[in-house]
Amino acid sequence: MGGFEGHLYPGLSLFFYGLYHARLISRALICNYPVQYLPRRPWSKGRWARLQQIYCVGLAKILSYFILVAQELHNIQGQFVLISKIYHERNFLYHKQRQHLTLYTTFFLSGCVDVVSQNLLPQRSPALEQGAQALGMFLILPLMVSHLQDSEGVELRCHVLLIQALFLLLLVVIAELWAPNVRQLWVMKAFLYMIIGSWLIQIGFMLYKPISGHKWMDDDKSDILFVTIFFCWHVASLVILMIWIYGVSFLWYCYIC
Repeated sequence: MGGFEGHLYPGLSLFFYGLYHARLISRALICNYPVQYLPRRPWSKGRWARLQQIYCVGLAKILSYFILVAQELHNIQGQFVLISKIYHERNFLYHKQRQHLTLYTTFFLSGCVDVVSQNLLPQRSPALEQGAQALGMFLILPLMVSHLQDSEGVELRCHVLLIQALFLLLLVVIAELWAPNVRQLWVMKAFLYMIIGSWLIQIGFMLYKPISGHKWMDDDKSDILFVTIFFCWHVASLVILMIWIYGVSFLWYCYIC
């Protein structure tokens, strides 16, 4: 996640995934669905009918993985090797890039599990999907903690706030393993995915393309303090977005659909 694009593309992926879950939970609350993971419908006859019944969430995760990996490898200058061998010294190279690639691999594995559960198994397995999601978050959190090395000032404060949201999301997905049909957990999961994704995008703008045109200064305490205030405003704006999504869904399912 180095550079502006390295924060933009993962942020968009997570934000849209959060929007997807926000739509699901809004539909469940309005239509009084008992579960979020609806059972897979029997396959209809015909090639095109079966294509229309394929669940695309897992495929979208896999596609996001390839896009993110391609973007990460494109930004690497020189030969992508694991260990340098200079005068009997052995130094690990590109450690942050390898952290990013490991992080993206969790998206790929979760996507593969979703594809198998939703499209290939005779009966959909929500526990398998939730377990893969929880395992991915369990791997992402320590990777982001180690990512704080060599960070300071504004960048450090931004990533600490990001890790705070990741930790809360980890608690939610772990709790979901034992309470998969609790709608409050689904609301929190959608909300936290949107926070993490949109905050990643905001980090990219703050560190690399500030909208005001003035660079954030690491030695300016007012800039560092304002990062936390800005994060709070960010969370408040997403609360409004969640309410708007529920309102639009209510109009759609109650009066239009």
